[in-house]
Order: sequence, then structure tokens, then C-alpha cells
Amino acid sequence: MESKRCNAFGGTHKGSIVNFCLKGANFAVSGATALSLSFFQQNNVAIAPFNISLNVQIGWFQDLKPSFCNTTESCNDYFSKAMFILGEIGGNDYIFMLFPNKTLDFVRSYVPTVVDTINTAAEVLLKQGVMHLMLPGFGPMGCTPVILTLFASTNKSDYDSFGCLKKYNTISSYHSLLLSQAVTQLSAKYSKARIIFADYNGPVIAALQSPEIFGFNNGATLKVCCGGGGPYNFNLSAVCGQPGVISCENPSEYINWDGIHLTEAAYNAIASGWLKGPFANPPILGPL
Repeated sequence: MESKRCNAFGGTHKGSIVNFCLKGANFAVSGATALSLSFFQQNNVAIAPFNISLNVQIGWFQDLKPSFCNTTESCNDYFSKAMFILGEIGGNDYIFMLFPNKTLDFVRSYVPTVVDTINTAAEVLLKQGVMHLMLPGFGPMGCTPVILTLFASTNKSDYDSFGCLKKYNTISSYHSLLLSQAVTQLSAKYSKARIIFADYNGPVIAALQSPEIFGFNNGATLKVCCGGGGPYNFNLSAVCGQPGVISCENPSEYINWDGIHLTEAAYNAIASGWLKGPFANPPILGPL
């Protein structure tokens, strides 16, 4: 949450001073899922035993809310001047489901549930007066070095023209489709709010298709900048941050940083497409 209002609050969230004037507040947690911890436990999907799902993060927001507004009128006024970004979330859900050898059909069957969970969280915020809300999708799963390494195929027909695994990209495409439809429905229901769908697939595919335009190395579009070797420079036994693993000399020439996360240059290209278009509907900097 980022607000135009300039106040520094003395309250704490998880032990840290929250300065809304400079940074806003971030409730996201690395490795978090949209679905609850209990869902994964009930479906025998291995996951870190931490309760950090989207619903829990919304709860943290609710806990902190009284520190900056305590009436419906004051909250509506405050939130109408703030930008809320809900996500990117959902990608971890699908990746965790794949690891215990669940089928793609199993994973696909839960995409509507994941999107519905995100939609429910969005409604919680909108009902509290949020007027500017962005919901990002997530990037093409089959183009990530971790998926390309763990689920490599000897069948060339499993790959698209960029070298991505086609069937895994169907998951991210399906997620983006349902999420964009949810945003359309939310926009109709909360017509006074500005609700943005931010496409993650589009800018990544654009970078793979024309890397030179974005300043990326045409020969390293699917390779990792910071990794431990292998076809994609990604190795689970030697991941970025471990002793002996070094990063590339020019990270700005790479799309992928560590096999899972992108480089700052890639995120900059994505952000530009969201701020000015064409990869956000409507663009963040578009007419209010």
C-alpha cells in the first residue's frame, strides 16, 4: 500500500517501524501462497509449515489498519489516495503442487480456486474504500529455468519457439485469463474504483521474442545470471547465494536472475509496460 498522504506512524508491524510517508507498507512474504496452509496439508503437498497465505496477509493489514484510520470516513479518505497492489501471487501455489508429482490436470483444476481466493481478497480491500487496486498475473511458468531444469523433456515438440515448455505455460495463461475476467467483473461491481489487471506474461514473452529491443543478450534469454551451471546455468545443488556460485558480469543483459526471480532490468521493463502500457489495463499512469 502506497499513499500520497505523508505521515510517519509509530506503530509496528512484525516488530518493524512502519513509515507510510516514504515507503507505504508491504505485507508480502517470500514463498507465500494464495491458498491456505491447510489446503496443502490436506492434499499431501509439501510446503514450509508457515502460515503466510494471502488471507493471513490480509489479516495483518486489518491488524495494522487502526494505526492510521479508525472510522469509515477517515479510512475511505485515506484509502482513496493510496495504490494497493495485490500480488503477484499464485505462482508458488502451482509450483508447490507440481513437486510431489501431481499432474498438470490436478494443478489446472485448482487455478479457479486460486483466482477466486485472490478475488475474495480484492473484495475485502474494495469494501473498505480502496479506490486504486492492481492485480498482477504471473509470468510464463514454462520459461523459468527452475521448471525447464526440473521438468526437462527429450521431446522437442514439448518446447515452443522460445525454448519454453508449452504445457507448463498453459497454467500461467489460464491463471491470467481467469484473473483478467475477475478484474472485469470487479470493475463492473465497484465502478467508482480503478481496478487494474497487470499482465505478467506479455512483457516476458515480448522480451524473449525481441531481446535486443530491451537490451538483453539474445543468446542467454533463458539462462540464469547467478547460478551453478547446467543448460540454463541453474542447479538446485548450487543456487545463487551459496558459496562458490557467482553472478554474471552484466546482469542487465539477462532476463532471469537466479532461476526463479527476474533481474532488475527485466522488472524495469515489466514496470514500464504496466505504468505506460500496453501490459496493464488500464495503465497505471493512464487517465484517472
